[in-house]
Amino acid sequence: MKKVLVVDDSDTVRQQVRMALAPAGYEVIEAVDGLDGLEKIRGHADLAAVLCDVNMPKMTGLEMIASAQTEGVVAPIIMLTSEGQPSLVRQARQSGAKGWIVKPFKVELLLAAINKVTTVKA
Repeated sequence: MKKVLVVDDSDTVRQQVRMALAPAGYEVIEAVDGLDGLEKIRGHADLAAVLCDVNMPKMTGLEMIASAQTEGVVAPIIMLTSEGQPSLVRQARQSGAKGWIVKPFKVELLLAAINKVTTVKA
């Protein structure tokens, strides 16, 4: 079973992602902020993908993915956020994000993005 880490400070969003991914055969691991997410990334070398919000307490999603990339994390990261500014999208891509999904998300789009990044290996 492929593991996906969901990093979001909203309980509701984490629950929505779990409800979308679990029936598709993904194991969902949850983190409540960027710092928690980074710790979970470090503790799960077998992650197939990471879904991450931008605006969170303790450490933003962009700070988290920059730190994760510096540490050599290879799991593809998709930003799942209410933000849509082109400058943030560019910054996320430069930090290593493989995709950007704006909330509220469509389950089909989320599944398609996860399936794409978890089946394509560089």
